[in-house]
Amino acid sequence: MDFIDFKVLANAAVFSLVGIAIFILAAFVFEWVTPFKLWKEIVDNKNVAVAIVAGCAFLGLAIIVASAHG
Repeated sequence: MDFIDFKVLANAAVFSLVGIAIFILAAFVFEWVTPFKLWKEIVDNKNVAVAIVAGCAFLGLAIIVASAHG
């Protein structure tokens, strides 16, 4: 009785790591293209609008990366 399919497990691990890498790369690109530093605006200046825009951008990116596995 073999309950663990290691091919499926390896496939899931590879897609997870690639998805996380793409998400981190996109986060750096998002930080680079904005005319301000996100962390400073959100934490120091308490800019709620920037936090909402950044959250929506990252959520949209996460949905795209998650659906890429298909």
